[in-house]
Amino acid sequence: MTTVQRVAQIFGVGFLLAAVAGFLASGGSMESSVQHAPRALGLFPVNLLHNLIHLAFGIWGLAASRSWGAAKQYCQISGVAYLGLVVLAFLSPTTFGLVPIGGNDIWLHALLGLPLAYFGFTDRETLSARTA
Repeated sequence: MTTVQRVAQIFGVGFLLAAVAGFLASGGSMESSVQHAPRALGLFPVNLLHNLIHLAFGIWGLAASRSWGAAKQYCQISGVAYLGLVVLAFLSPTTFGLVPIGGNDIWLHALLGLPLAYFGFTDRETLSARTA
């Protein structure tokens, strides 16, 4: 397994765990206000749609970790998406009334997006990855 595949796998598992924590905290709540939304781990505002997005990124990460190209693409797209969420959170912390992404989610999304983008854009295919 290459580095980028391992990164996709680790982030896939992490997003699945985030989804579970979010579902436990929010149940079926659709509150999008950063101030009023239930908080996963007491820190991160979440709602049902937010948790479903984490679930999708988790499943995608695990599936993508099976091949170098898919893992690289997952890390690139996810990294850019999460860094985009950092910017969007300053413009619309409720994602236009759908998902709370302000507050502590801002720095968390930056901490997720930076390594995903780094590994996605810097990893190079090796001979072992081509033959696997």
